[in-house]
Amino acid sequence: MIDLHTHTTASDGRCTPPELVWRASAAGVRVLSVTDHDTVAAWEPASTACSAAGIELVPGIEITAIAGGADVHVLGYFIDVHAPALRSFLAQQRRSRIDRVRQMIDRLGSLGISLDADAILEPGIRDSSKAAGRPWIARALVADGHVASTNEAFERWLSRGRPAFVPRSGARPEEVFARVHEAGGIASLAHPGLLGHDEWIAGFASAGLDAVEAYHPKHDPESTLRYLGLADRLGLAVSGGSDYHADPAHGAAGPGGVSLPRETYENLKARPRSG
Repeated sequence: MIDLHTHTTASDGRCTPPELVWRASAAGVRVLSVTDHDTVAAWEPASTACSAAGIELVPGIEITAIAGGADVHVLGYFIDVHAPALRSFLAQQRRSRIDRVRQMIDRLGSLGISLDADAILEPGIRDSSKAAGRPWIARALVADGHVASTNEAFERWLSRGRPAFVPRSGARPEEVFARVHEAGGIASLAHPGLLGHDEWIAGFASAGLDAVEAYHPKHDPESTLRYLGLADRLGLAVSGGSDYHADPAHGAAGPGGVSLPRETYENLKARPRSG
């Protein structure tokens, strides 16, 4: 199995890096990428755990860009996780995340739901390499008894169009593609079916996008075939993975629950890149 989309406690996942690797190994995953949001903090512990488990670890990241008011998630693969320019850019992304979470907590407060912002954000303030996000708020809402599940937290309060939602500010996709390339990586558009703007993909390809994530748990077979065909027409490579968070709000697929075919992975790996 090849799973190129997973998350840990370094961002919004619920498994530590070693626990994620253990679960992936138990599921039969042989190639893994940890793609935490706007941070590479999981790289060192995941690398150590993968070496012990005999798993090939692909250096990865998931960076959020903004286009037309929508979040565009860009997966970066085979990056130099120590590249200074990339690390500086990611640090700014994480600072913006903390500001956004505070704004959403303030908005909840104005709606009569009081949460302790300092307690929620403490892991990201204590360790600036960790990336805060809406799931941190969702889990606090569950813990304080305001909702029964993180899914309910998003549906009632935190999703786009809901009362506590605050739009994200961030870089344009073209800048994110360039940042990934500067770090020697390949840029792939994450879960395009969730983005819902297939008409943007050709423009992204012209602006530096290298691949699309055709294999994803939220893509039905028809969607997967559509993105495979689109990738072929645009000369893009293909990525895929489970998007595993160990959190019901992100679906039920476990590590390896969505696997990238070996030949497709080798084509992705062979894609020319700069750095």
